[in-house]
Amino acid sequence: MKLEAILSDRHLIHSDPDIMSGVPIFVGTRVPLQTFLDYLEGEEGLTEFVIDFPHLESQAIQVLEAIAKVMLYQERHTNAHPA
Repeated sequence: MKLEAILSDRHLIHSDPDIMSGVPIFVGTRVPLQTFLDYLEGEEGLTEFVIDFPHLESQAIQVLEAIAKVMLYQERHTNAHPA
């Protein structure tokens, strides 16, 4: 289960070599997925991302949902097959 594939299948993230050199971006924008992840990792968090990019609020929440699902899947898979 790969996050980028899920996000692409849900039409949240798009990657095209002719747009920003193929960097994964939110569909219909030039806002990189990495920018969103940087906000989450930093002190700014989701709230600041939504303030700075209000048009991406719904997409940001959907990305978080997908991240959570991937993490849960990986956790269950890891616990089901301990090393």
